[in-house]
Amino acid sequence: MKAYLALEDGTVHEGKGIGIQGTTSGELVFETGMSGYVEALTDPSYNGQILMFTYPLIGNYGVNRHDFESDGIKTRGLVVKELCVHPSHWSSEKSLDEFLKEQGISGIEGVDTRMITKQARVEGTMRSVLSVGQEDDKDELVARARELPRITEMPELVKEVSITHPVSYVNGNPYKIVMIDCGFKRSILDNLLSNKYDVTIVPYDATSEDILDLEPHGVLISNGPGDPAVLDSTVDTVTKLLNEVPLFGICLGQLIIAQACGASTFKLKYGHRGLNQPVKNLANGKVYITTQNHGFSISKESLDAVPLNVTQINLNDGTIEGIVHEELPIKAVQYHPEAHPGPQDTTDIFFREMNDIIRSS
Repeated sequence: MKAYLALEDGTVHEGKGIGIQGTTSGELVFETGMSGYVEALTDPSYNGQILMFTYPLIGNYGVNRHDFESDGIKTRGLVVKELCVHPSHWSSEKSLDEFLKEQGISGIEGVDTRMITKQARVEGTMRSVLSVGQEDDKDELVARARELPRITEMPELVKEVSITHPVSYVNGNPYKIVMIDCGFKRSILDNLLSNKYDVTIVPYDATSEDILDLEPHGVLISNGPGDPAVLDSTVDTVTKLLNEVPLFGICLGQLIIAQACGASTFKLKYGHRGLNQPVKNLANGKVYITTQNHGFSISKESLDAVPLNVTQINLNDGTIEGIVHEELPIKAVQYHPEAHPGPQDTTDIFFREMNDIIRSS
Protein backbone atom coordinates (compact mmCIF):
# COMPACT_ATOMS: atom_id res chain seq x y z
CA MET A 1 0.00 0.00 0.00
CA LYS A 2 1.17 3.51 -0.80
CA ALA A 3 2.49 5.80 1.92
CA TYR A 4 3.62 9.43 2.13
CA LEU A 5 5.93 11.26 4.50
CA ALA A 6 5.25 15.01 4.32
CA LEU A 7 7.62 17.52 5.93
CA GLU A 8 7.02 21.10 6.94
CA ASP A 9 9.62 22.36 4.45
CA GLY A 10 7.24 21.31 1.66
CA THR A 11 8.85 18.04 0.58
CA VAL A 12 6.82 14.82 0.31
CA HIS A 13 8.47 11.39 0.15
CA GLU A 14 6.54 8.48 -1.33
CA GLY A 15 7.10 4.88 -0.25
CA LYS A 16 5.44 1.66 0.82
CA GLY A 17 3.35 1.46 3.94
CA ILE A 18 4.28 -0.82 6.84
CA GLY A 19 2.45 -1.41 10.09
CA ILE A 20 -1.18 -0.29 10.13
CA GLN A 21 -3.06 1.97 7.76
CA GLY A 22 -3.74 5.46 8.99
CA THR A 23 -2.23 8.89 9.53
CA THR A 24 0.12 9.95 12.29
CA SER A 25 2.23 13.01 12.99
CA GLY A 26 5.17 14.22 15.04
CA GLU A 27 8.66 15.64 14.98
CA LEU A 28 10.80 13.64 12.54
CA VAL A 29 14.13 12.62 14.12
CA PHE A 30 16.91 10.32 12.92
CA GLU A 31 18.80 7.61 14.81
CA THR A 32 22.22 6.42 13.62
CA GLY A 33 22.49 3.01 15.33
CA MET A 34 23.08 -0.08 13.22
CA SER A 35 21.12 -2.13 15.76
CA GLY A 36 18.90 -1.54 18.77
CA TYR A 37 15.71 -0.70 16.88
CA VAL A 38 13.51 -2.48 19.44
CA GLU A 39 15.03 -0.55 22.35
CA ALA A 40 14.68 2.70 20.43
CA LEU A 41 11.05 2.13 19.45
CA THR A 42 10.13 1.33 23.06
CA ASP A 43 12.16 4.18 24.61
CA PRO A 44 9.71 6.67 26.17
CA SER A 45 12.08 9.51 25.24
CA TYR A 46 10.77 9.20 21.67
CA ASN A 47 7.19 10.07 22.63
CA GLY A 48 5.86 12.72 20.25
CA GLN A 49 8.29 11.83 17.47
CA ILE A 50 8.43 9.86 14.23
CA LEU A 51 11.64 7.83 14.27
CA MET A 52 13.81 7.37 11.19
CA PHE A 53 16.80 5.01 11.08
CA THR A 54 19.79 5.94 8.94
CA TYR A 55 21.01 2.34 8.71
CA PRO A 56 19.49 0.99 5.46
CA LEU A 57 18.18 -2.41 6.68
CA ILE A 58 16.04 -2.58 9.82
CA GLY A 59 14.32 -5.61 11.35
CA ASN A 60 16.79 -8.34 10.35
CA TYR A 61 16.95 -9.95 13.82
CA GLY A 62 13.25 -9.58 14.59
CA VAL A 63 11.68 -8.55 17.88
CA ASN A 64 11.85 -10.10 21.31
CA ARG A 65 10.30 -8.82 24.54
CA HIS A 66 13.57 -8.87 26.50
CA ASP A 67 14.78 -5.85 24.52
CA PHE A 68 11.79 -3.67 25.49
CA GLU A 69 12.55 -0.47 27.42
CA SER A 70 8.87 0.04 28.32
CA ASP A 71 5.56 -1.73 27.84
CA GLY A 72 5.46 -1.09 24.09
CA ILE A 73 6.26 1.25 21.20
CA LYS A 74 6.40 4.92 22.20
CA THR A 75 7.27 6.49 18.85
CA ARG A 76 4.40 7.81 16.76
CA GLY A 77 5.69 6.33 13.52
CA LEU A 78 8.62 4.61 11.82
CA VAL A 79 10.65 5.48 8.70
CA VAL A 80 13.14 3.02 7.16
CA LYS A 81 14.92 2.47 3.89
CA GLU A 82 14.24 -1.28 3.82
CA LEU A 83 12.26 -3.43 6.25
CA CYS A 84 13.37 -7.04 6.68
CA VAL A 85 10.36 -9.30 6.09
CA HIS A 86 11.95 -12.57 7.25
CA PRO A 87 14.13 -11.96 10.33
CA SER A 88 16.72 -14.50 11.41
CA HIS A 89 17.72 -14.80 15.06
CA TRP A 90 17.25 -17.53 17.67
CA SER A 91 15.49 -15.15 20.08
CA SER A 92 13.13 -13.57 17.55
CA GLU A 93 9.46 -13.81 18.51
CA LYS A 94 7.97 -11.85 15.63
CA SER A 95 8.88 -9.60 12.71
CA LEU A 96 9.12 -5.84 13.09
CA ASP A 97 6.11 -5.38 10.80
CA GLU A 98 4.07 -7.72 13.00
CA PHE A 99 5.19 -5.74 16.04
CA LEU A 100 4.09 -2.46 14.45
CA LYS A 101 0.65 -3.89 13.61
CA GLU A 102 0.27 -5.39 17.07
CA GLN A 103 1.05 -1.98 18.62
CA GLY A 104 -1.10 0.02 16.20
CA ILE A 105 1.81 1.97 14.67
CA SER A 106 2.17 3.18 11.06
CA GLY A 107 5.42 3.28 9.12
CA ILE A 108 6.94 3.79 5.71
CA GLU A 109 9.74 2.02 3.84
CA GLY A 110 11.39 2.58 0.48
CA VAL A 111 12.36 6.22 1.04
CA ASP A 112 15.90 7.59 0.89
CA THR A 113 16.60 7.90 4.61
CA ARG A 114 20.17 9.11 4.08
CA MET A 115 18.96 11.98 1.91
CA ILE A 116 16.23 12.91 4.40
CA THR A 117 18.86 12.84 7.16
CA LYS A 118 21.03 15.29 5.22
CA GLN A 119 17.92 17.41 4.76
CA ALA A 120 17.35 17.41 8.54
CA ARG A 121 20.97 18.39 9.19
CA VAL A 122 20.45 21.47 7.05
CA GLU A 123 16.89 22.39 8.05
CA GLY A 124 16.89 20.96 11.58
CA THR A 125 14.28 18.56 12.93
CA MET A 126 10.98 19.10 11.16
CA ARG A 127 7.33 18.54 11.92
CA SER A 128 5.95 15.77 9.75
CA VAL A 129 2.85 13.83 8.80
CA LEU A 130 2.97 10.13 7.86
CA SER A 131 0.04 8.79 5.85
CA VAL A 132 -0.30 5.07 5.09
CA GLY A 133 -2.98 3.65 2.75
CA GLN A 134 -4.96 6.90 2.65
CA GLU A 135 -6.07 8.97 -0.32
CA ASP A 136 -4.49 12.15 0.98
CA ASP A 137 -3.56 15.19 -1.09
CA LYS A 138 0.19 15.91 -0.82
CA ASP A 139 -0.26 19.65 -0.40
CA GLU A 140 -2.79 19.03 2.34
CA LEU A 141 -0.33 16.77 4.19
CA VAL A 142 2.33 19.48 4.08
CA ALA A 143 -0.17 22.04 5.35
CA ARG A 144 -1.06 19.71 8.24
CA ALA A 145 2.62 19.29 9.09
CA ARG A 146 3.05 23.06 9.27
CA GLU A 147 0.08 23.37 11.63
CA LEU A 148 1.43 20.88 14.17
CA PRO A 149 2.66 22.16 17.55
CA ARG A 150 6.41 22.18 17.99
CA ILE A 151 8.02 19.89 20.52
CA THR A 152 8.70 22.95 22.70
CA GLU A 153 4.94 23.51 22.89
CA MET A 154 4.03 20.03 24.15
CA PRO A 155 4.22 19.85 27.98
CA GLU A 156 2.05 16.72 28.01
CA LEU A 157 4.74 14.43 26.53
CA VAL A 158 6.26 13.47 29.89
CA LYS A 159 2.83 13.07 31.52
CA GLU A 160 1.85 10.59 28.80
CA VAL A 161 4.73 8.22 29.62
CA SER A 162 5.13 8.71 33.39
CA ILE A 163 3.57 6.41 35.96
CA THR A 164 0.63 7.81 37.93
CA HIS A 165 1.31 6.17 41.32
CA PRO A 166 4.53 5.20 43.12
CA VAL A 167 5.92 1.72 42.49
CA SER A 168 8.50 0.09 44.78
CA TYR A 169 11.09 -2.65 44.31
CA VAL A 170 12.15 -3.71 47.79
CA ASN A 171 14.72 -6.43 48.52
CA GLY A 172 15.87 -5.26 51.94
CA ASN A 173 18.96 -3.48 50.67
CA PRO A 174 20.62 -0.89 52.94
CA TYR A 175 20.29 2.01 50.50
CA LYS A 176 17.14 3.41 48.92
CA ILE A 177 16.86 5.31 45.64
CA VAL A 178 13.84 7.30 44.51
CA MET A 179 13.61 7.69 40.74
CA ILE A 180 11.47 10.51 39.36
CA ASP A 181 9.85 9.00 36.29
CA CYS A 182 9.96 11.36 33.33
CA GLY A 183 9.86 8.38 30.97
CA PHE A 184 12.48 6.01 32.37
CA LYS A 185 14.04 3.11 30.48
CA ARG A 186 13.76 -0.29 32.13
CA SER A 187 17.49 -0.86 31.80
CA ILE A 188 18.10 2.09 34.17
CA LEU A 189 15.93 0.36 36.76
CA ASP A 190 17.79 -2.90 36.11
CA ASN A 191 21.11 -1.20 36.80
CA LEU A 192 19.87 0.34 40.04
CA LEU A 193 18.59 -3.01 41.27
CA SER A 194 21.81 -4.78 40.29
CA ASN A 195 23.71 -2.19 42.33
CA LYS A 196 21.85 -3.34 45.46
CA TYR A 197 19.40 -0.47 45.89
CA ASP A 198 15.81 -0.61 46.94
CA VAL A 199 14.03 1.55 44.35
CA THR A 200 10.80 3.52 44.50
CA ILE A 201 9.65 5.11 41.26
CA VAL A 202 7.45 8.21 41.62
CA PRO A 203 5.50 10.23 39.01
CA TYR A 204 7.09 13.22 37.29
CA ASP A 205 4.87 15.59 39.29
CA ALA A 206 5.61 14.14 42.73
CA THR A 207 6.33 16.85 45.30
CA SER A 208 9.52 17.19 47.30
CA GLU A 209 7.51 16.30 50.41
CA ASP A 210 6.31 13.10 48.75
CA ILE A 211 9.89 12.14 47.96
CA LEU A 212 11.47 13.08 51.28
CA ASP A 213 8.78 11.13 53.14
CA LEU A 214 10.28 8.02 51.52
CA GLU A 215 13.62 8.79 53.24
CA PRO A 216 15.82 8.13 50.17
CA HIS A 217 19.61 8.03 50.21
CA GLY A 218 19.56 9.51 46.71
CA VAL A 219 17.18 10.74 44.01
CA LEU A 220 17.61 10.00 40.30
CA ILE A 221 15.77 12.05 37.67
CA SER A 222 15.26 9.85 34.63
CA ASN A 223 15.40 10.33 30.90
CA GLY A 224 12.25 11.36 29.06
CA PRO A 225 10.75 13.19 26.07
CA GLY A 226 10.30 16.81 25.16
CA ASP A 227 11.52 20.19 26.36
CA PRO A 228 12.70 20.47 29.98
CA ALA A 229 11.70 24.15 30.00
CA VAL A 230 8.00 23.21 30.14
CA LEU A 231 8.34 20.85 33.14
CA ASP A 232 7.68 23.46 35.81
CA SER A 233 6.46 21.06 38.52
CA THR A 234 9.43 18.70 38.15
CA VAL A 235 11.96 21.53 38.14
CA ASP A 236 10.30 23.02 41.22
CA THR A 237 10.50 19.68 43.03
CA VAL A 238 14.18 19.21 42.18
CA THR A 239 14.94 22.80 43.25
CA LYS A 240 13.52 22.03 46.69
CA LEU A 241 15.59 18.83 46.90
CA LEU A 242 18.95 20.46 46.13
CA ASN A 243 20.04 20.82 49.73
CA GLU A 244 18.20 17.78 51.06
CA VAL A 245 19.52 14.65 49.35
CA PRO A 246 22.13 13.56 46.73
CA LEU A 247 20.76 14.10 43.22
CA PHE A 248 21.58 12.35 39.95
CA GLY A 249 20.31 12.87 36.43
CA ILE A 250 20.31 10.99 33.15
CA CYS A 251 19.53 12.76 29.84
CA LEU A 252 16.40 14.84 30.51
CA GLY A 253 17.28 14.46 34.18
CA GLN A 254 20.52 16.39 33.65
CA LEU A 255 18.63 19.24 31.98
CA ILE A 256 16.11 19.39 34.83
CA ILE A 257 18.91 19.52 37.42
CA ALA A 258 20.63 22.30 35.45
CA GLN A 259 17.42 24.35 35.39
CA ALA A 260 16.86 23.73 39.10
CA CYS A 261 20.34 25.16 39.74
CA GLY A 262 19.59 28.29 37.68
CA ALA A 263 20.98 27.35 34.25
CA SER A 264 18.98 27.40 31.00
CA THR A 265 18.56 24.94 28.14
CA PHE A 266 18.12 25.21 24.38
CA LYS A 267 16.95 23.04 21.48
CA LEU A 268 19.64 21.42 19.36
CA LYS A 269 19.32 21.70 15.60
CA TYR A 270 18.81 17.96 15.10
CA GLY A 271 19.81 16.36 18.39
CA HIS A 272 21.97 13.38 19.33
CA ARG A 273 20.39 9.98 18.73
CA GLY A 274 22.41 6.81 18.27
CA LEU A 275 25.00 4.46 19.73
CA ASN A 276 28.17 6.18 18.57
CA GLN A 277 28.39 9.62 20.19
CA PRO A 278 31.97 10.45 21.35
CA VAL A 279 32.19 12.06 24.81
CA LYS A 280 35.39 13.44 26.36
CA ASN A 281 36.02 13.33 30.10
CA LEU A 282 37.64 16.68 30.90
CA ALA A 283 39.31 15.37 34.07
CA ASN A 284 41.46 12.69 32.42
CA GLY A 285 41.11 13.32 28.69
CA LYS A 286 39.57 9.90 28.01
CA VAL A 287 37.01 9.55 25.23
CA TYR A 288 34.00 7.27 25.59
CA ILE A 289 31.56 6.12 22.92
CA THR A 290 28.06 6.58 24.25
CA THR A 291 24.39 5.92 23.61
CA GLN A 292 22.29 9.08 23.33
CA ASN A 293 18.75 10.21 22.65
CA HIS A 294 18.01 13.89 23.25
CA GLY A 295 17.13 17.08 21.40
CA PHE A 296 18.06 19.69 24.03
CA SER A 297 21.24 20.77 25.79
CA ILE A 298 22.47 23.08 28.56
CA SER A 299 23.46 26.60 27.56
CA LYS A 300 27.16 27.04 28.36
CA GLU A 301 26.74 30.78 28.89
CA SER A 302 24.09 30.20 31.54
CA LEU A 303 26.57 28.25 33.68
CA ASP A 304 28.67 31.34 34.36
CA ALA A 305 26.45 32.40 37.25
CA VAL A 306 25.52 28.97 38.69
CA PRO A 307 27.53 26.53 40.86
CA LEU A 308 27.81 23.77 38.25
CA ASN A 309 31.00 22.55 36.60
CA VAL A 310 31.17 20.81 33.22
CA THR A 311 32.77 17.37 33.49
CA GLN A 312 32.28 16.00 29.95
CA ILE A 313 31.66 17.36 26.46
CA ASN A 314 30.48 15.97 23.14
CA LEU A 315 33.41 15.84 20.70
CA ASN A 316 31.18 16.34 17.67
CA ASP A 317 29.74 19.72 18.65
CA GLY A 318 31.18 20.64 22.04
CA THR A 319 27.85 20.50 23.87
CA ILE A 320 27.70 19.63 27.58
CA GLU A 321 27.53 15.91 28.38
CA GLY A 322 28.18 15.92 32.13
CA ILE A 323 27.88 18.26 35.11
CA VAL A 324 28.71 18.20 38.81
CA HIS A 325 27.78 20.66 41.55
CA GLU A 326 30.62 22.65 43.11
CA GLU A 327 29.48 21.99 46.68
CA LEU A 328 26.52 19.63 46.83
CA PRO A 329 26.42 15.86 46.04
CA ILE A 330 24.88 16.33 42.60
CA LYS A 331 26.02 14.63 39.40
CA ALA A 332 24.39 14.17 35.99
CA VAL A 333 25.12 13.05 32.44
CA GLN A 334 23.40 13.77 29.13
CA TYR A 335 24.03 10.35 27.56
CA HIS A 336 22.51 7.02 28.61
CA PRO A 337 25.07 5.22 30.82
CA GLU A 338 22.88 2.11 31.04
CA ALA A 339 23.78 1.70 27.34
CA HIS A 340 20.94 -0.56 26.28
CA PRO A 341 21.67 -0.88 23.48
CA GLY A 342 25.18 0.40 22.91
CA PRO A 343 28.77 0.34 24.14
CA GLN A 344 29.36 -0.21 27.86
CA ASP A 345 32.09 2.46 28.17
CA THR A 346 30.35 4.53 30.85
CA THR A 347 27.97 2.12 32.62
CA ASP A 348 30.31 1.11 35.44
CA ILE A 349 31.70 4.64 35.76
CA PHE A 350 28.37 6.42 36.28
CA PHE A 351 26.83 3.91 38.67
CA ARG A 352 30.09 3.44 40.59
CA GLU A 353 30.42 7.20 41.12
CA MET A 354 26.76 7.31 42.10
CA ASN A 355 27.42 4.56 44.68
CA ASP A 356 30.44 6.45 46.04
CA ILE A 357 28.48 9.67 46.50
CA ILE A 358 25.56 7.96 48.24
CA ARG A 359 27.72 5.90 50.55
CA SER A 360 29.81 8.88 51.58
CA SER A 361 26.91 11.31 52.13
